[in-house]
Amino acid sequence: MYAPEPFAVTDAGEIETLLPGLTFGALITHGQGGLFASHLPVIYRACEGVLAGHLARANPHRDRAGEGEAMMIFEGASAYVSPNGYPSKLENGRVVPTWNYEVVHVYGKIRWRDETDWLLANVTDLTNRFEAGQPKPWAVSDAPGDFIDRLLRAVVGVELRVDRVEAKRKLSQNRSEADRLGVIATLAASPSDRDREMAGVMRLGQG
Repeated sequence: MYAPEPFAVTDAGEIETLLPGLTFGALITHGQGGLFASHLPVIYRACEGVLAGHLARANPHRDRAGEGEAMMIFEGASAYVSPNGYPSKLENGRVVPTWNYEVVHVYGKIRWRDETDWLLANVTDLTNRFEAGQPKPWAVSDAPGDFIDRLLRAVVGVELRVDRVEAKRKLSQNRSEADRLGVIATLAASPSDRDREMAGVMRLGQG
């Protein structure tokens, strides 16, 4: 990934804190049939150094994956940045549009998992994670056991061993403080939830 110095996240400690926050990514592999991608939620297991999720067994990704390195791409906040947000536009007009964004690329070998116990644990872990914010969280145990068993037979597990991580935050760090504050104000006033999310991320970056 192209990540110029102002935007690259290189601190090992910071990268380690990013991994537990990763939720939904694109798994990309390259086999004899070429590139293949699947989108799936995952959970980071720090003790094992893997991202773990599952796919529909009918998904041909397992057969298409090949034996080489795989990667997962995770996107964070992103937003279009108009030159109208830059005070410097009035000074010299030497400004152009851009896009601010956060992205993490995780590289490593993948391992496919068929064990029922592993699949049940993964489904349970993912459910508990994403149900945590619900007023009355749903649990896997709320569904009939035979129903869950049947669904587990319809999925295959996948682990991506975390061998290498590239992370990038492009948050107008290459602009003057006045321009950065102008972008934040413009995005914060936008009716778009995406724009306002980016404004919040940029505010944190200012601190």
